[in-house]
Amino acid sequence: MGNRLTRRRVLALGAGASVGGLLNARRTRGDAGGAPREARDRLRTRDRPTDRTRSGTDDSGAPVDVRGAVYIPARAYNRYQMWHDYDPAVVERDLGYAARLDLNALRTWLSYEFWLQDPEAHLDALEHFLDTADRYGIRILLGLFDGVGREPTYENLIDDDPLTAVQTHSPSTRTVRNEELWDEPRRYVERFMDRYRDDDRLLAIELTNEPGWSRAEVRFSREMAGALADRRGDVPLTVGSTSLANNAEYLGWGMDIVQFHYNFPRTRGIYRRVLRQANHVAAELGKPVWLSEWQRAREPESGALGVPVLEATGSDTHDARRTPDYASLAPLVRDAGVGNFFWSLMLKPAFTLAVRKRGVINGLFHEDGAVWSLDDARAIKSMSGDPTFEGLQRREYPEWAEVIKERATNEPGAGESGESS
Repeated sequence: MGNRLTRRRVLALGAGASVGGLLNARRTRGDAGGAPREARDRLRTRDRPTDRTRSGTDDSGAPVDVRGAVYIPARAYNRYQMWHDYDPAVVERDLGYAARLDLNALRTWLSYEFWLQDPEAHLDALEHFLDTADRYGIRILLGLFDGVGREPTYENLIDDDPLTAVQTHSPSTRTVRNEELWDEPRRYVERFMDRYRDDDRLLAIELTNEPGWSRAEVRFSREMAGALADRRGDVPLTVGSTSLANNAEYLGWGMDIVQFHYNFPRTRGIYRRVLRQANHVAAELGKPVWLSEWQRAREPESGALGVPVLEATGSDTHDARRTPDYASLAPLVRDAGVGNFFWSLMLKPAFTLAVRKRGVINGLFHEDGAVWSLDDARAIKSMSGDPTFEGLQRREYPEWAEVIKERATNEPGAGESGESS
């Protein structure tokens, strides 16, 4: 079919639960290029679509095996804190936990705000991070901007109170809306690409996570995508997308990989259908499709009478709507063969403040290496073909995060929104 795609074509391929409501979208310009042939061939899918089509194959037809997690250190509430407070020992420890799961990929983001403040310190930290991942056989899906969160004011960037700290979008709304301020983010993109476009420690480069769809956001993102694509190298390009449908726009920007996020499906049956759609899109487009955020099914939350299920663990009791359950989806993701990243490697309060205030916690590893759930760890590790995982299980909120459970509201649907669904 080639790389020239219309939005209507992508919508038709992915029609269903994840792409509804956009069937009358207009045409977009074609894919502005593509990854170099050798990089593209490592990732593209050649088989015709079936329910079992994998989301990427190599030249022999074998699956391209992307098994990953979203990574932000446990006590970082935004990307600025991850890099400003970068601790090599913490990163080396945490990536060792990822290796225990046989993960071969992690998804994370740079901080544009810290880059502006101290680009050399950011580059030094990034080099250590990439080298550490490489030693563990882990490649990085690395993002440059983020469309989700609150304004990146100094107060928001440094706040580390579990009850008030927020994720921040990047860059600021003022920058996004004012074309006269785009030179700085463009230089950031160009400098990054000049240094890392051929770096085989990177799995892919993500322009931004879930860009908003105001006119200003579209204009800014398209302009930065142009700067990214103009300097493309061997490393494929992508955008963190809420749904399959949004990629009709992103492919027109020259992106090579389709992402979608689906954290909290209502039922496993819905999830199976969406994963089949993802494989169908991958086969038809000849491009990898990655599920780059997933967490748990909602259906275990209620008993026969619709009463929330409570998990009793020792002297503690947890509302299942507020705690991790990767085992509810991991077998479906494994069977679909889709490249994937679960949210998140480290156990931490929900990234979105509104959800966190309901007492929601997600992730797998405590900082000391214990896991929230051995069932979850084994279900995730089984994606590598080895379901064995031994370790300490501790279903307790970290001491430093206990306050979010103590102050949690009892709003219905806790944990079902706010983190992308």
